[in-house]
Amino acid sequence: MSGISVPTLPKPPLDHETLRDVIDLALWAGQLLLQNGAESARVEETVQRLGSALGAHSMEILVSPNAILVTTISDQEFRTKIRRVVTMGVNMQILDEVRALVHQVERGQTDRAGTRATLTHLTHLEPQYNRWVVVVMIGLGCAAFSRLFGGDWVVFFVTFIAGAVAQFVRQEFQRRHFNSLIVVVVTSFVAALIGGTVTLYKLSPQPQIALIASVILLVPGIHLVNAMRDLIAGHLVTGIVRGLVGGMVSLGIALGLIMAMRLLGVNGL
Repeated sequence: MSGISVPTLPKPPLDHETLRDVIDLALWAGQLLLQNGAESARVEETVQRLGSALGAHSMEILVSPNAILVTTISDQEFRTKIRRVVTMGVNMQILDEVRALVHQVERGQTDRAGTRATLTHLTHLEPQYNRWVVVVMIGLGCAAFSRLFGGDWVVFFVTFIAGAVAQFVRQEFQRRHFNSLIVVVVTSFVAALIGGTVTLYKLSPQPQIALIASVILLVPGIHLVNAMRDLIAGHLVTGIVRGLVGGMVSLGIALGLIMAMRLLGVNGL
């Protein structure tokens, strides 16, 4: 009959070992989200929902820029655990897969064993696209921005080469585990060095567009957007740190540009 609510049954208490497994899985999912571009509010929500769906009565969650701390409570039992966040990247596929996993657990379509198997798979997930596809598409993306900025076809072609080569250099430095800020400076330098040939050889009346569009691949959009979202949501420490990271990346881009312009003898944009 309509208008009659059916009370939900209380969750049975979990034993100490089961609770340990629940907190490990919930923290693991949160770690994957934070390492791949999710904002703090989404990390908190996911950890809360996954832990509750796996049987915990409540979750107390603290998200910091480089770690997640969770206390899981079930009746009189509780467990507290922390996981470090070792990298900060962007992978929307992992964010979507974790979201789908939470829905499956909430609907009873998978258990703790299945959740662990999925998280293990996501942790070792290979890139979805071949590196050469990424190189070409990054080049095309930078070149497309040059056209949006009003550049001609010469600028488009040079920007494509600059963006593609810069992305290849970026991949090589990341593969060798160089410091992320050094990678930004070197990638910006390479991109601006190639893009600056438009000015050096007077190939176009709009040479500055090639320089600007060539470094578009490095713009820290996710960091800056998440910084604002965290600050608005009240996650002040994480928001400030993400904003500082975005600012340092921007400074790295500027440093690489200046070095390339000095080397080529280009004065101003």
